[in-house]
Amino acid sequence: MINKTRNRTTKRWILYILLLFCLASSLLFVNHNYSFYDRPIAQVVQTTLEDTTKTKDMHGNEDTLFTQHIVAILKNGEVKGQQIHLTNQYSTSGAYDQQYHIGNKLFVSIDSETGEKIAGSITDVKRDQYVLVVAWIFIFTLLIVGHKQGLLAIVSFVINVLLLSFALDIYVHYSRVSLLLICGLCILLFTAISLLLVSGFNEKTYAAIVATLIATVASLSITSLVIWLTSGSGLRYEEMQFLTRPYHTVFMAGLFIGSLGAIMDVAITMSSSIFALYERDHDISIKSLKTSGMDIGKDIMGTITSILFFAYISGSIPMLILYLKNASPLGFALSMNLSLELARALAGGIGIVLTIPIGLYTTVFFVKRKKARV
Repeated sequence: MINKTRNRTTKRWILYILLLFCLASSLLFVNHNYSFYDRPIAQVVQTTLEDTTKTKDMHGNEDTLFTQHIVAILKNGEVKGQQIHLTNQYSTSGAYDQQYHIGNKLFVSIDSETGEKIAGSITDVKRDQYVLVVAWIFIFTLLIVGHKQGLLAIVSFVINVLLLSFALDIYVHYSRVSLLLICGLCILLFTAISLLLVSGFNEKTYAAIVATLIATVASLSITSLVIWLTSGSGLRYEEMQFLTRPYHTVFMAGLFIGSLGAIMDVAITMSSSIFALYERDHDISIKSLKTSGMDIGKDIMGTITSILFFAYISGSIPMLILYLKNASPLGFALSMNLSLELARALAGGIGIVLTIPIGLYTTVFFVKRKKARV
């Protein structure tokens, strides 16, 4: 027993040391990876405010424009190590611009070279270091809260991201392949990988997988039927206007993938809760399991539906504010920006509601099988 505890502690410390090494290595790399970029990168070493102008538009909105002179050091390319002079205009509102400070790393384009003086313009900000910090916070949070399950969740997440990237790459290069078919196969893999890795190979996981797949198909079938019966009336596909692929197919594929997360969450919650009740009392009746499971489902239904709604709607808030600021009618602004998001939220909500009875009866079926073996 003592040896097992020591081995477990040793493995835990090895994991911590490995994670700290990966953290330090990744931070060091991302702060010195300039040579991996084709575009010139410059680090700001000096900023000077040259001009300030107050403005007012036709709607009476007041703003202040600032002109900033920036001196930066080029970090890659043939002129590495030399200074570049940049001009940046930014406003108080910061709608389409921002102020830069000493230490910021910028993507630049070189406009002219006069002797030792190089002039250029700012094209973008190098943000990979900030993304990396957020990613590590996410990883450590999962590990602190979930321990082994947290680590498996990270592995599952990485695998699913790679699978989705590969699937979309196939569709981009082979347009004749059905996107819905690709997404269907992805959903099978996402569900199996996510649930089996985190919850293990057991009846609880199998019940959740079956419930997830049935509820996803049922939800998308109902949504497709409604869209077909209404001929897609009220859906505004303007946000997809630059696509060269059928809007409807891409939208349905997005519904397919988007609904999966919430449905999977409800399915594993129902399965885990019902199996926990059974493991605590093997003599519990099936009727009591069904009653308790339905109560659990009712409790989580409202919160998860609200989370799904807010997650979809939040992405449209900036464009909605922009439309309203330009005096667009409220109905027009809502229909232009929220029609697809509301459709996605409603489709996910249907999936969540359907998953509760489907997950309940699927789990009860697996519990009966386990009882019969005992």
